[in-house]
Amino acid sequence: MSEQKLTSYAAFWPFYLQEHAKPVCRALHYIGTSGVIGLAIVGFWLDNLSLLWLMPVFGYGFAWAAHFFVENNKPATFTHPLWSLISDFRMYGLFITGRLRPHLVSAGVID
Repeated sequence: MSEQKLTSYAAFWPFYLQEHAKPVCRALHYIGTSGVIGLAIVGFWLDNLSLLWLMPVFGYGFAWAAHFFVENNKPATFTHPLWSLISDFRMYGLFITGRLRPHLVSAGVID
C-alpha cells in the first residue's frame, strides 16, 4: 500500500501495522511507549516536569531505531505524525491487552 494514498485513518492503520511487521520492531516500540508513560508518571509524581522533555527523546529514540535498524523503513511519523502517534498507543494498548493479533492478521502481517 502506498503511503501517499492514505487519506483516512482507517486506511492508515493497516499500513502502520505493515510497517511494524517484525516482532523486534514492535518490541522496541513497546519499550519506548512504556518509557514515555513511565516518564510522565514519575515526572508528575515527583512534581519534576522537566523530566517530560525526555518523553519524545525516549519514545522516538526506540521507535526510530526500530525502523532504521530492524525494519529498514522510514518511520510513518515523518509523513503522518498524528496518526502515527495515535497508532503507537493503539498498538501498545492492543498488545498489552492481548488483542493485537487479529489486527496483524487482518493487515497481512502474520498468518
